[in-house]
Amino acid sequence: MIPSTAARRKALRNLIREHDVERQTDLVELLEAAGHPVTQATVSRDLAAIGAVKERVDGGTRYVIPPPGNGLDEVAPLRRALADFVESIVPSGNLVVLRTPPGAAQIVAGAIDQAGLTSVLGTVAGDDTILAVAAGESGGWRVARELEQIGGSP
Repeated sequence: MIPSTAARRKALRNLIREHDVERQTDLVELLEAAGHPVTQATVSRDLAAIGAVKERVDGGTRYVIPPPGNGLDEVAPLRRALADFVESIVPSGNLVVLRTPPGAAQIVAGAIDQAGLTSVLGTVAGDDTILAVAAGESGGWRVARELEQIGGSP
């Protein structure tokens, strides 16, 4: 069984919290040892998706995951995912359907979930389609508008 993107990203978060990691290649090795064989490009995308940043420590750098409310742009990974991958956003009742190129839906759904939007209860992602469940019976329109604004759509 191939580990899921969510499981790999959870492992990545744990590795960053447990180790002082300076380079992406080190994360590739640590993830592989944890049962998640990946490329450096995948690690790079995952770091962006989980909001990891480099921090200066003792004359060097290391990856950290800033806590919420730290003054950083907490929706930056979502903004990037929406701008890079989302082709359409269509609301219906308390649901929003987002379309992406094949293979990109899980990246966008993960970014939506990580952003912690109070208007979104959760997401379900396929290969090229995401279903976001809005809080409230007719909240889909509000969530669609919010996602469009975050992603920079008119």
